Amino acid sequence: MAWLPMAAAQAHTGDSKDKVAADVIRIDLDALSKATWTAQERENAELITDFIQHIMNDHDFEWVMQKHGEDNYVQHNRNLAEGIPGVIESVEGIVKRFPEYTYDVKKIYVDGDFVIFHSHVTMKEEDRGDESKGLIITDTWRVVDGEIREHWDAIQPLDGSMRFFTLMNGGKIRNTNSIF
Repeated sequence: MAWLPMAAAQAHTGDSKDKVAADVIRIDLDALSKATWTAQERENAELITDFIQHIMNDHDFEWVMQKHGEDNYVQHNRNLAEGIPGVIESVEGIVKRFPEYTYDVKKIYVDGDFVIFHSHVTMKEEDRGDESKGLIITDTWRVVDGEIREHWDAIQPLDGSMRFFTLMNGGKIRNTNSIF
């Protein structure tokens, strides 16, 4: 299983990061890791797992900014602003509209400096596990010297509402980086 539900909800303080569902998805790296990974590949997978857990599932944007805000991060998804602040801005906007937004990592692949997550993203708790709802996202990151340096993604909407969501949220060019 790629995620393990957390038993208790976080305390609600009124911040958007605290308005998450009672069952916060936890990425189970041990279940998703491969025995063939080198020690460095395992470290790279742990770095990305922590990053994704905090930003996509815990919605802990402050942690992400403190830990990765200085990373020399090149965003190859042109719909997102450059750097870690651009990722945070995008996810904060989604979480504001969809507080139950989660990122269920199904597979992790690692090849040297590259870490790839194949994930099922849902906006509502009731849609978790329903393969006909949400988005399938394949993310690729390049990790160098313990920093997240580059990110690419491919996004597949699974239902009509997500096709509309991607249509309405895509298309605006927010950085000039190559898509490759």
